[in-house]
Amino acid sequence: MDPLIVTLALDDALHARLTALRHRHFPPERNHLDAHLTLFHALPGDQQPAIMAILRDTARAEAPRPARVSGLMDLGGGVAFRVDVSGLPALHRTRHLRLDPWLTRKDRQRLRPHVTVQNKVSRDRARTTLETLRAEHDPFEGVATGLQLWHYRGGPWDHAATFPFEATT
Repeated sequence: MDPLIVTLALDDALHARLTALRHRHFPPERNHLDAHLTLFHALPGDQQPAIMAILRDTARAEAPRPARVSGLMDLGGGVAFRVDVSGLPALHRTRHLRLDPWLTRKDRQRLRPHVTVQNKVSRDRARTTLETLRAEHDPFEGVATGLQLWHYRGGPWDHAATFPFEATT
């Protein structure tokens, strides 16, 4: 079965702005996706019902939270925007405990929340993009609205479910 990916859902305006930047800078032949903030990269597809139950429970207990696109990250062969979301590291660690049997080494690492807008380009091209975006960048904000589950299809992803944050603050 195809692996599952968990992302943080962002409000429509923030998602659209980051997706426009991704379409502007990502190599078109490699860009199969809109902008996304990945929380878990490769969960086992055969565990989808259990994973969905965990995500549903998590989303019910969480409230929408501010998200701030605060700066840029140099990825070597690409560029990402750093995204600060109130309480996200703690939420991620908590999910580690419930998803632990299925986590890959990559997913066990400390979360560095970001949205990649360019990847798999030459170092020179990435450096130029980074300089351009730094000159243009003013921090901007939005809202983290929930969790999303995706099927990885070897490039493109297929949406499986969205779990809106339901708690009130």
